[in-house]
Amino acid sequence: MFTDPDDVVHRFDAHNYLLDMGTASAIYLAVTLGRPLLLEGEPGVGKTTAAKTLAAVLDTTLVRLQCYEGLTASEALYDWNYQRQLLAIRLAEAQGTGIQEADLYTEAYLVDRPILRCVRHRGPTPPVLLIDEIDRADDEFEALLLEFLGESAVTVPELGTFVAQRPPVAVLTSNRSRDLHDALRRRCLYHWIDYPEPARAAAIVRRTVPGATAPLIQRATQFVGRTRDLDLDKPPGVAETIDWVAALVSLGVADLVDPGALASLGALAKTPDDRTLIRDAYTAFTECSRT
Repeated sequence: MFTDPDDVVHRFDAHNYLLDMGTASAIYLAVTLGRPLLLEGEPGVGKTTAAKTLAAVLDTTLVRLQCYEGLTASEALYDWNYQRQLLAIRLAEAQGTGIQEADLYTEAYLVDRPILRCVRHRGPTPPVLLIDEIDRADDEFEALLLEFLGESAVTVPELGTFVAQRPPVAVLTSNRSRDLHDALRRRCLYHWIDYPEPARAAAIVRRTVPGATAPLIQRATQFVGRTRDLDLDKPPGVAETIDWVAALVSLGVADLVDPGALASLGALAKTPDDRTLIRDAYTAFTECSRT
């Protein structure tokens, strides 16, 4: 699907996603080798957007599984249509015919959840399966993924094992809120997405917020980079930088020394303590700019 990592960069660029060569190489290998890809990094660095853009680049279906505590197999892999099963039982009783338990567990009553839907996908191009924020799910949920990640298969005890004709392009994301098990990591290619360097951060914001001036973007990305050295609860990522610059443009702020920029800091700070630290850093930053 890609000729080399440079091809990945160019095709993502056409969809307004600026990839670094490390991430492009990881995506190229995952697609070419048919291996799941685990993307880790701080929140807001573009892990989820990378998977979405990959689906757009490949012109294929994106199937998203948002993870959360308590996620189960019936929500992620497959389930049974209990209403149809109950209706079949009642119909058999009304007709005076018997119905066996095996008759209730056939493909007619099987409900495809995201993972099984990808395994049973038919078409020239495999779907992209985004398993988003796997670190939010329970440890037990990881065990449910091992067969799929290792063999592109899902076993339904009543029916047998379904194996994908074409392995789905599986992208797992993690913010490292907890450690993932070695068994899951061994089944995936791995890549850490770091905060972009200032020049690439400015280029990303420039594409996403076309109404912002170059000096404003440069100063804003420079300031956000400095805030990550503070003792923040939630350091701002690229997503927050984009939100902040868009807020500045909406407020008519053309330069960070404008007092009106203070009203926009809620786009960067996500806790009261962070707001205090960022506001103080902003004040010092703008005072230094005036001198």
